[in-house]
Amino acid sequence: MNCKDGAYLFKVLSDETRLSIVEMLKQGTMCACKLLEDFDITQPTLSYHMKMLVDSGLVSCEKNGIWNNYTLNKDKLEFLSKFFDINKSCCEKNNCNCHKK
Repeated sequence: MNCKDGAYLFKVLSDETRLSIVEMLKQGTMCACKLLEDFDITQPTLSYHMKMLVDSGLVSCEKNGIWNNYTLNKDKLEFLSKFFDINKSCCEKNNCNCHKK
């Protein structure tokens, strides 16, 4: 993963609703119906936010009948965590502008 990928993840997380969804999913897998209960948004709006999170790879989706169950992708979150760790690189050394002089 490189800094460009990181920038995209931060862009996805720059929305308050999506950030709140990630916070909720820290508790474990949740169905869309449970997520919708905690927001004052419509189902199509939730679907839009979930699509952004799934497309970014931050969240994975598993269909269970008519329901979608969502889970955090801990590898992507670990990348974001490493980004702020001054002792670790956020990306591959030769593949990012932060390592070029």
